[in-house]
Amino acid sequence: MIRRWRTAGWRGVGAVAALALTALLPATPVAADSGTGYAFAPDARTVTAAKGTADAVPLEPGTTYRSSLPEKGERYFRLELAATTTAYVPVTAVPPAGATVSASDGIAVSVEDANGVPCAYDSARFGAGLSPRPITALGRRDAGKALCQDAGTYYVAVQRLVTGSRTTTPGNWDLEIAPVSEPALARTGATTAPETWNSASPEPLTGEPHHRSGGAGFDTARALGQGVWQTDITPGQTLFYAVPLDWGRQLHATVDLGSTGGDPHGYVSAALNLSLYNPVRGYVDDVSLGYDGTQKSSSLQPLPPVAYANRYAIPTAQNSLRFAGAYYLVVHLTGQTADTFGKGPYGVTLRVLIDGTPNSGPDYAGTAVPKGVFDASSDQNGVLTGDDHTAMRALAVGGIGAGTALLLFLGVWTLSARRSQIRVNAQKPTA
Repeated sequence: MIRRWRTAGWRGVGAVAALALTALLPATPVAADSGTGYAFAPDARTVTAAKGTADAVPLEPGTTYRSSLPEKGERYFRLELAATTTAYVPVTAVPPAGATVSASDGIAVSVEDANGVPCAYDSARFGAGLSPRPITALGRRDAGKALCQDAGTYYVAVQRLVTGSRTTTPGNWDLEIAPVSEPALARTGATTAPETWNSASPEPLTGEPHHRSGGAGFDTARALGQGVWQTDITPGQTLFYAVPLDWGRQLHATVDLGSTGGDPHGYVSAALNLSLYNPVRGYVDDVSLGYDGTQKSSSLQPLPPVAYANRYAIPTAQNSLRFAGAYYLVVHLTGQTADTFGKGPYGVTLRVLIDGTPNSGPDYAGTAVPKGVFDASSDQNGVLTGDDHTAMRALAVGGIGAGTALLLFLGVWTLSARRSQIRVNAQKPTA
């Protein structure tokens, strides 16, 4: 392993930088759907999933869809793809609030060609936390692979993974589907994954945490840069954050769950889960914390820098770090925590460190859809507006950088003050 860790310059004046960033970012999270606890994209188009391929409704990259999935039977959607287009179809399943699930319950998603040949298969399950929450599986068609090379019609098949447990609540689950298309490269690059990279685990960031509430869905994920961030979470709640990672950048994330009162002999396995998803909502890695009422901490495994050639790695976390853009940190506190340690809220701290040297990335022959999805400084989800977008662009290029953030804050403050003065002068009566 290559161990050439460079300590990030966060300490010292870093608190000032984080404060500047906090001042620039939006303060109010978007509310979740009252029936599911998940914030679906407000512009999502409602469609009915088909029981067979003949009636499958088309999906267009760049459009978000809302549908539902019954307990039994596959449901189908349709894609029309060019030979050179790589397509990603993330499907997020959302059980009703208060539903009960087993560890092996979940969803499976596959993409198939017109002859029924599977291009790729993915699944997601609730796991040991036994807590209903949004889970996401990614359908995929990779252009240039041995299977599914031709242009034409493809089908997305979605089904529930049900164990038959009597504890599982019957009924439909809501779905959010957000297709993305990736163009081919203008010129051929490396076709093997990088084998050497900084795989040393850094020391987690320290310093005074800054409050940052989470969003309730992918579309409303709250932006995070490098720093120490803190929020409250209640049992059964899921929080979404978006971290911009440019080409060549490397993410390290640690989650802490604070101590609380309650049964001194109690224990909840997999009480808190931290998951990382890439810009097309593909799973990268996750970690869970068992909880006995005392403070607990854990970190994601060391991850390689973002690189196009990572896609040639075997299906692991490295394979998913294949493009720049918004990477999602998703935090879930199992509902079982309330039974042993109370309804909370519980304090959660995220320590986000971004390393690596940014680079220009690959030269695409076309444009991704939605536009900007693979641009770390882009706001393709509509989370940031105005000066917030400016702040995240600086973060994507250089990390938090205390001096950069402070100068950014002062620059935006000065610009705002000048605009205010111009308005005042314009309102003064003339002689």
